Amino acid sequence: MKEKDLIKKIMQYLKAVPELFCWKEHGGQFGTAGIPDIIICFKGKFIALEVKVGKNKPTILQEVTIRRILKAGGYALVVRSVEETKQVIQALSKE
Repeated sequence: MKEKDLIKKIMQYLKAVPELFCWKEHGGQFGTAGIPDIIICFKGKFIALEVKVGKNKPTILQEVTIRRILKAGGYALVVRSVEETKQVIQALSKE
C-alpha cells in the first residue's frame, strides 16, 4: 500500500469520529517542512500523525518536528495503519 492510500483511509476513519477536527497537511513550497501528514484537534488535544508504510522511517526533519511537538505538550507519533490510529484516538479519548 502507498502512503497516500493509507492517509486516505486514516482520514476516512478520523472524519467519522465525533468531536474530532482534522486535516491532511500538504507539503510543498508554501508548507512547513517536516510537519506530520495529519493534524488533529480532539477533545482539546493537539495530535500530529506521521504516516509511514512498510519499513519506511521518518526523515531526520520529521523526527525533529515530532520531538518539538512533544516538548510543546502535544501528541505526535508515527502510525502505520488505521487500526493503530484508532488505538491512539481511543486512548486519548479516555484521558
